[in-house]
Amino acid sequence: MKRRKRLLYSIVLMLLPGGGRKRADFIRKHHLYGSIGKNCMIQKRKLPLYSNLIFLHDNVWIASDVGFVTHDVIHGMLNSRPGGGDFVEKVGCIEVMNNVFVGSGTRILNNVRIGNNVIIGSYSLVNKDIPDNSVYAGIPARYICSFEEYEEKHRHYSERFKTEYGRKQVGGVDDELAEMLYLDFLKNKK
Repeated sequence: MKRRKRLLYSIVLMLLPGGGRKRADFIRKHHLYGSIGKNCMIQKRKLPLYSNLIFLHDNVWIASDVGFVTHDVIHGMLNSRPGGGDFVEKVGCIEVMNNVFVGSGTRILNNVRIGNNVIIGSYSLVNKDIPDNSVYAGIPARYICSFEEYEEKHRHYSERFKTEYGRKQVGGVDDELAEMLYLDFLKNKK
């Protein structure tokens, strides 16, 4: 994709009202990624270079400031040094399978596949394949627990939240909920 066109699409993604699902629909409609499945959400507003090397399957949720690194420019430095060389740019695909959440600020390097039923914690560096049914986080991303273990912890949290705060969902944090959460925060820190 030409530079001007990529810039134009990035501007549209930045200004597009309606959030991450609308952004994913726009990317799918205009074939901006290699492929993108159903029920995806992409908070990312900037179109990555070589975005046609990114393949997202169904129910993939990408938080804000996630970087898809489909290439590097080390060849430029290698070719520019005394004696130079004839190095080419390294490029590679990124594939994200079904039912995946990628946390804010994460970087995913080229030639990486993230398996089915995976959660990647915020600000992680994914530099190798992530197997199915797992939770990874860190720099570099390391195994934290199984997807099923995380799901059980989140189910417990959800049930506790509904009981303690009398709400079925968050949908925004009003002053009353903020005060209750802060009091619990203080209680748990003592």
